[in-house]
Amino acid sequence: MPKWRLLREQWIRAKYERQEFTYPERQEPYSAGYREGFLWKRGRDNGQFLSRKFVLTEREGALKYFNRSDAKEPKAIMKIEHLNATFQPAKIGHPHGLQVTYLKDNSTRNIFVYHEDGKEMVDWFNALRAARFHYLQVAFPGASDADLVPKLSRNYLQEGYMEKTGPKQTEGFRKRWFTMDDRRLMYFKDPLDAFARGEVFIGSRESGYTVLDGLPPSTQGHHWPHGITIVTPERRFLLACETESEQRAWMEAFRKVVDRPMLPQEYAVEAHFKHKP
Repeated sequence: MPKWRLLREQWIRAKYERQEFTYPERQEPYSAGYREGFLWKRGRDNGQFLSRKFVLTEREGALKYFNRSDAKEPKAIMKIEHLNATFQPAKIGHPHGLQVTYLKDNSTRNIFVYHEDGKEMVDWFNALRAARFHYLQVAFPGASDADLVPKLSRNYLQEGYMEKTGPKQTEGFRKRWFTMDDRRLMYFKDPLDAFARGEVFIGSRESGYTVLDGLPPSTQGHHWPHGITIVTPERRFLLACETESEQRAWMEAFRKVVDRPMLPQEYAVEAHFKHKP
């Protein structure tokens, strides 16, 4: 199922069936600043989807979920400041599947959820975007709405399997699932892992980052033929794609990021990566 079919379907229903654009008060379910309900959440370790209570509160600037409906303390608190949501029906295996990410100790944490009711899932997605919008209005008081809307949620620049080798580049290449999220390149053993095995910051060309077609001539241990070398100020990352079209798509994604000048706040993120153990 294409990623945006559910959103498009619910947009049409909101406009013509529920007339939410004619009567803005009908948008209240996802613009009120508070929302709670139950979503099916994938377990971090066992992979089972279990019903969990979620609470979104703009006043606290957080999305929380609870392992039990009567629990006093949440299992996790996700700050709206660092939160992103994107529909992932194919990856999650459900037409209403949503992937929510947030930063925990400056590492990305993935949460996979769905709801059987498509409208309910889209209302949650819109509520998260509305909360992000109100947070950004406060964080960037001089910014226009047009500047803020692209920051509400983002799709991944590229996802898929590649092979990688370790920092010494003498180990064999291993197949990993890669996700390019803005300037964070993350790799996972499984696409539905809660945490990445590793994250790489991809800065701009001016800061010493570049992307090269192919691998160094002496490289051994890769099964897939189409190589990519990412050069950072600290080291080189060697990757291999199964097909030429996949390599081209990844090269295009990497070059878009490298060609984009870094924002002031991105230098702080880069510094954090350099001081990671």
